[in-house]
Amino acid sequence: MNHDPTYQTERLILRPTTLEDAALFLKLLNTPKWLQFIGDRNIKNLQDAEAYIHENILPVFKKNGFGNFTVIRKSDDVKIGCCGLYDRLGVEGIDIGFAFLPEYERQGYALESSAKIKAIAISDFGLTQISAITNPENLGSQKLLEKLELNFSEMITLPKSEERLMLYKWRDN
Repeated sequence: MNHDPTYQTERLILRPTTLEDAALFLKLLNTPKWLQFIGDRNIKNLQDAEAYIHENILPVFKKNGFGNFTVIRKSDDVKIGCCGLYDRLGVEGIDIGFAFLPEYERQGYALESSAKIKAIAISDFGLTQISAITNPENLGSQKLLEKLELNFSEMITLPKSEERLMLYKWRDN
């Protein structure tokens, strides 16, 4: 198995997140939607972003062979967001997730990258079930998950949290 996979879509490059993506993560983790729907990760400077990647992203790829991908627009090599597969405590199965800088929302990039991540989850990693969680107020995320053929399953609460989240699931029939 390729432990440093890079994938492409028509408009995007998806490559494993590295420490070189710290500036993107500093910006992304402080966007209004990230703070509202995902939560404050207390990333206040470039060093915090590098530590976040080093502690939370790189070990997951090493352990699972998959994880968070930085999404880069082919037309200008701009890093626009992230998308990936996560083994999240409290979520049954592997979870698909995505986040984009506000200026790149509503252009189909989240759907394009997430559809590619779902496809490689099935083809490269043999997953027969994919889950996703979202805040009940995040209608855009809910619509995107439905386009990916994930269906609402139930409301859940993650460990060490009181927030109620919507759990979506896809199963290979």
